[in-house]
Amino acid sequence: MDFQKTISLSFYGFDPNAHTILIKLEDGANPDVEVTQNVPSGGGWTDNITFNFANAVLSSDGSTPINASGTYNRLTIFIDGGATISGTYLIDDIDDGSEETDPNALDVIYGGVPVWEDNFDTPGAVNSLNWHHQTQVIIPGVGWANGEEQHYTDLQENSFVDTSGNLNIVAKRKTRSDQGLTKSFTSARLNSKFAFKYGRVDVRAKLPKGNGTWPAIWTLGKNIYEPGAFWHSSHGTTSWPDCGEIDIMEHGLGATNHVSSALHTGSSSGSTINTSGIDISDVNANYHVYSMNWSPNQITFLVDGVGFYTYNPSEKNNDTWPFDKEQFILLNVAMGGISGAVDPGFTESAMIVDYVKVYQQVVLGTSNTLDLDASLKLYPNPATDKIHISSKMPISGLALYDVYGKLILTRENNTKSIDVSRLNSGVYFLEVSSSTQKAVKKVMVK
Repeated sequence: MDFQKTISLSFYGFDPNAHTILIKLEDGANPDVEVTQNVPSGGGWTDNITFNFANAVLSSDGSTPINASGTYNRLTIFIDGGATISGTYLIDDIDDGSEETDPNALDVIYGGVPVWEDNFDTPGAVNSLNWHHQTQVIIPGVGWANGEEQHYTDLQENSFVDTSGNLNIVAKRKTRSDQGLTKSFTSARLNSKFAFKYGRVDVRAKLPKGNGTWPAIWTLGKNIYEPGAFWHSSHGTTSWPDCGEIDIMEHGLGATNHVSSALHTGSSSGSTINTSGIDISDVNANYHVYSMNWSPNQITFLVDGVGFYTYNPSEKNNDTWPFDKEQFILLNVAMGGISGAVDPGFTESAMIVDYVKVYQQVVLGTSNTLDLDASLKLYPNPATDKIHISSKMPISGLALYDVYGKLILTRENNTKSIDVSRLNSGVYFLEVSSSTQKAVKKVMVK
């Protein structure tokens, strides 16, 4: 209320009578306030009824004038308060005058044909053209960082492609001596032999079971100085964390079914301060798509196409943004350490990966859209059956894309609605075209 004093809405009366609408703002630091507006007789839609809270009154007495200020957490609407007349009223397009923003909106949407992928179609050993087994410990005499308790191997029992077309990275309770160290577990750590700058990574995977398992899908700077890593001998010039690390998915650093994403840079001195997580169900039993969308300006993390965390430092320099150089992908399952004690009954479990895909083609983005026409309406949203589209401007075409930039459907004639009943639930992007403008709106399918 300090800077936005008005709220507007559209109202549909089922009868021809005049009506009274009262909007009350409640649950704020300041006293509750309200504004009343009268809807003239005639029935039907009355658009853009504006409630100006610079001219509000205190709800406590309904009469004392007040210029409302502060923040309120609840908006309550009363129609014909105190009346006993039955009937149904429709309320639409509540607007506080500001543009709705999504803190995890993608500024660039990458899609089209993947520039690199592995669908793990050939059973047996992991494709050595795509992946390097990193087995050399990074701390001689100690092993891996963070107190981990495994040796990584290139044995097929720890990493293989099964007959269903899935990569299995298997952590086992198995004593192994290697490089002068004896560890109680074995697993695998794969480096991609592909590096890239900017784009989207999608990994569809199920995660291992058991306390102490620590699966990760992540990237490191191609320039990392780390003997034993695939790119070290040809490009290793920069130590960690100055090379930059992007953790697309980690599980095991908190509660079961809670996955997290994080950034490590020189500015964070290696500590995990740029991070966020999300609860999702059945990470062990069900596949989920773990994604990272990396543009020149921001990095957004998504699960099943829905963004939950964006890293976008206001000042981008070598300390905060080493992400202007190529990165490569890592897949691994660590054991113990900061992920907690390993379950005494643990024998083995696997991270099962259906595919890894990298996209770089820009198919759709905010930079190539014009201002959305003020009268454009999409309803209902979310939807389960049909989404209706209306605008005061003639619409010449519709194009619906999934979150990976794949074109799902187009319309050039019937542009008043689209049938989404056969689509999987999730987020989609609808491009609406007129003769002079284009607008992109996010839609949700239940």
